[in-house]
Amino acid sequence: MQKKLTLLHCNDIHGDFLPKKGADGKKTGGLALMSGYVKKARAEEENVIFANAGDMFRGSVIDSEFMGLSTIELMNALSPDVTTVGNHEIDYGLAHLLFLEKCARFPIINSDLYITLNNARLFKPYMNIEVGGMRIMFIGLLTEEVISSAKSEKVIGTYIDVANAAKEVGIIADNYRTKDTDMLVLLTHIGIEKDRELASLLDPDWGVDMIIGGHSHTFMDKPEIVNGIPIVQAGTGSGQIGRFDIVYDDIEKRIISQTWRLQPINEDTAEPDPIAEQLLSRYKSQTDAKYHRLVTSFARELSHPSRIQETEMGNLYADLLQEDSSFDIMLMGSGSIRKKAMGPVVEYQDMVENTPFDDQLFMLKVTGDEFRRMIQFVMRDDAWEGHTEFYQFSKGVRIVYRKSTHRLEELSFRGKEVRDGDEFLIAMQTYHYNNFEEFFNVPLSPVKERMRPRVVATSVNNIIEEYFSTHQNLDAHVEGRIVILD
Repeated sequence: MQKKLTLLHCNDIHGDFLPKKGADGKKTGGLALMSGYVKKARAEEENVIFANAGDMFRGSVIDSEFMGLSTIELMNALSPDVTTVGNHEIDYGLAHLLFLEKCARFPIINSDLYITLNNARLFKPYMNIEVGGMRIMFIGLLTEEVISSAKSEKVIGTYIDVANAAKEVGIIADNYRTKDTDMLVLLTHIGIEKDRELASLLDPDWGVDMIIGGHSHTFMDKPEIVNGIPIVQAGTGSGQIGRFDIVYDDIEKRIISQTWRLQPINEDTAEPDPIAEQLLSRYKSQTDAKYHRLVTSFARELSHPSRIQETEMGNLYADLLQEDSSFDIMLMGSGSIRKKAMGPVVEYQDMVENTPFDDQLFMLKVTGDEFRRMIQFVMRDDAWEGHTEFYQFSKGVRIVYRKSTHRLEELSFRGKEVRDGDEFLIAMQTYHYNNFEEFFNVPLSPVKERMRPRVVATSVNNIIEEYFSTHQNLDAHVEGRIVILD
C-alpha cells in the first residue's frame, strides 16, 4: 500500500517575522505568510509534517526586546511538529532556554547537549511522529559552536566533532529505531559542510533517509546526495520553505519516490494567517514606540554582502570602535554584523538589529608573530565555506592572501610590514575573546603573561549609538584592507 507524506521544513528564521515588499510590490516572507502556507498545505494534503532546524532567535527587536519569549509565542502560532536547537537558541543563557522550552507548545529535540556533571541530556534526543499510519523518527543534532557561545556555561557539554555525532546517531538508531519506524530523519544545525561529512559517516544499517539542516544559511536548487542520503536546507529567513513530497510503500517498507523543492513564500503562494498577524501586530506596536527613532544618517546605503570579504559596513564599525581608543587594531567579527545593507536613514531598530550581540570589548597585546599566525588561521580553507569566524579590520591593516598557495603575501600595519617582534594592542568582543584559542589557533597564556587582557568597554552598542548620534552623513568604502587572491 502506497502512502503520501509532505514534509515541510525551515531553518534559521532569525527573527525574520515581518513581510517585505518584492520588486513587484507584493509581500514576500514573514511569519504570517509562512504560517498561512503551512496551514494551506495541511488542508490540501493528507499527511503533513512541519520541521524546524533551529535558530529561531536573534535578528529582530521583536525577539531581543522580549528575550525570545515573543519568538516562542509566534512559533506556537506557526506550530511546527518538531524543532531542534540551534546555536543562537542559547544566546540568552541556558536557564532562559529551558524556561522558553516550557513556554513552547511544540517539541524541541537535541541528542548531544548534556550536563557535564552527570552526562544527563538536556533535551529529549529524538521523537517519533505518527501520521497516516507511518512512523517517522527525528533525531536532533547541534553544531559544536554552541560551546563557543556558552563558554561561561561550565555545566554544558556537547559532542565536539562530527564523528562522535555520527556515533550518537548509531546509538539512538540501535536502541530506539524499531520495525515500526518507517523513516528516519536527522534534524541538524551543523552547516552544510558538516552535514556532508556526517552523511559520509553514517552506517546504511542505521536507516537514515534524509538530513534536514541549518546553520550555514544555504539556499539549494536540489538536494545534495552523500552516501545515498539527500541533504537539504531552506536558506535563511522566512521567504521560503523546503518541501519534500514523498511516496512510501507500506508493504515493502521503503520510500518509492521523493521530490524536493524550495518553495517561495509570498502573496501568490499563501494567504497570511490572521492569528500570526494579530500576534505580530501586538509585538510590533510595543517595539515601534521604542525603536523607531532616528539615530544617524549615512551618505548612502552601506553594504555587508558577505562575511568572508572586506565590506563597507565592516570598515565603518571596525573604525568607529577603534577611533579614540587605547588599542591599535579592532577585529570586528563579520558575523556580528547581521544586515546585508543599511541606510541611508538609520533608526535605533536598524542599529540594534544590525549588531544584536551587545557584549564587552576586550583589549589584548599580541606580537607580530602571533598576529600573523592568527590571520593565517582565519584565512584557512574552511573560511571560504563560511563556517569559520572571519573578521573586519580597522584602518591601517592590509592583508593580501593567496588561496592557491595558502600564503600571506602581505601583512602590514600603517604602511609597515608586520615583523615578528612587533607588538600590537588589539580588541575584540567577548565572544571572540572567550574562544580565542579556537578561533585564532594561538595559545592565550603567553598573551595573558605579556599583558593582562582587560575590558575597555562594557557595551559595544553604547559606543556605536554614541558615535552614530554625534556623526551624520557617515560613509565607508572597501579600501583593499583584505585582498583575497585565487
